[in-house]
This record gives sequence, C-alpha cells and structure tokens, in this order.
Amino acid sequence: MKRKEKKHRDNLDQIIHKAQICHLACSRNDEPYVVPLSFGYDGEAVYFHTAQEGKKIDFLKSNPLVCLSFEHNIKIQPNADLACKWSFAFSSVIITGNAEELSSPQDKLEGLNRIMFHYSNREWDIPLEELSRTKVWKVIIHTINGKKSPADQDFDKT
Repeated sequence: MKRKEKKHRDNLDQIIHKAQICHLACSRNDEPYVVPLSFGYDGEAVYFHTAQEGKKIDFLKSNPLVCLSFEHNIKIQPNADLACKWSFAFSSVIITGNAEELSSPQDKLEGLNRIMFHYSNREWDIPLEELSRTKVWKVIIHTINGKKSPADQDFDKT
C-alpha cells in the first residue's frame, strides 16, 4: 500500500474508532431496513450482536450483503441569512460487506470483546451462558470509502 493510501485508510479507521454507533443497512425482497448498532472494529471486520430472533436476523439470513455507515465530528453550520446555505461539517465512512454469523464460542467471545473494547478499552470475561443467548455477527470489509465536509476539515479533530 502506498503512503498516501495508508494515510487515507488510517483516516478512515480513525473515524470508525471515534464513532459511537454505526447504522446497518440491509435489504430483503426489495425492502430496505436500517438500524443503529453498537459495534466493534479490528481494521478488517466490523462486529455486532443481536438477539436470537428478530427482523434484523430475518433480513441478514435472506441477504447477507450489508452496508454500514459511521459518522463523527458532526456540526451544524448555520447561515443567519439564507436557509439554503445551512450545512453540516462531518467525517463519515461507508463499508460494504457480507454479514456472517459467528458460531463457535471462541469466535463469539472474540467478537463480543471487540464490541466491548470499542466502548470500554478493555476485554471482558463473558460467561458461556451469555454467549449462548446472543448471536454475534462479523462483516468482512469488501469496500471502504470516506468523506469529510468541508473538504479541508481535519480528520484528527475529536
């Protein structure tokens, strides 16, 4: 990877690490569905968890291709005189990939710890009975793209 590409990827990773939630978009039979999630990220994949059943799971099993959206550093930029000149400053990342359910207790534990690490900066002992009541999903990144607005906004702001 060239230095410029690495810096760009580092900037995208930084946005993801600073995001509080992500939005999962999926579809089934031409019906879209978007939901906010807590998540974990390791640079190659995004992890999230679900209950044992529900609408998300129905969609994911029907079509595992998903899109994830992350936002950070969002600020309204008002204009005192013109309504059409209001805008936002933001940094965002869009990821596409396939969601796959993790089945082994070890993989589920690693996925849940990725999620918990994102919010607590530590690993946890998660009881086996908790693992059995939770579905854990992994989205391996197919594409990753980012945007910042205004274009000269510093990626490093918190």
